[in-house]
Amino acid sequence: MMHGNSTVSAPEPSIMSSTPYNPLMAPIRILVVDDHPIMRVGITALIASSKEMETVAQAGSGEEAIALHALHLPDITLMDLRLPGISGVETIRRIRSQSPKARFIVLTTYAGDEDIFQAMEAGATGYLVKGMPQEMLVNAVKRVHAGGRYLPPTMSQALASRMPDSSLSNREREVLGLMATGKSNREIANNLGITEATVKCHVSVILGRLNASDRTQAVVIALQRGLIHL
Repeated sequence: MMHGNSTVSAPEPSIMSSTPYNPLMAPIRILVVDDHPIMRVGITALIASSKEMETVAQAGSGEEAIALHALHLPDITLMDLRLPGISGVETIRRIRSQSPKARFIVLTTYAGDEDIFQAMEAGATGYLVKGMPQEMLVNAVKRVHAGGRYLPPTMSQALASRMPDSSLSNREREVLGLMATGKSNREIANNLGITEATVKCHVSVILGRLNASDRTQAVVIALQRGLIHL
């Protein structure tokens, strides 16, 4: 994996078939991170149905996940990207700064190429979209636990489609997010405390990097790719 402005190369799909259960092996210890209690219960029940995995803790926020990871040191963390407070991507970064060998599988509703890129660059080695078959989750956990990477074919294709020069700065993302709410350049300038001319410059860069002909198309593309979320 490369960092900075470099691209993350799309790995080959890593779909493994289940290996025979060895009763002498300790279960893979999992931390479940999701802001929806019902979703956490469902994921935990799914994990409990396999003798090869066990849930050691559940977290509803990034801050809680950081604390519980330090307490339990799980083998795998299943991480949602949309969390209250700090995001799932930032949570991965912070945990890995404390535990560089920590392993993460993203389990989310977001399937945009930018979502996948940011998660993998932060340190995730697996990426799944909610609603996947149980076997896919089990295989992903086994693969990542063994030190491998797990991306279903659709995720690999989305990541491969990402243009290397399409990254936006934090300020450009802020401008794009305000564009998505329908704010004018003047309103964006007032909101961010910058000049209207600076906003126009940012908008021009955004349109170019997203290959969009106007503001509306830029917002649509950004939503599809996961550059912004409503």
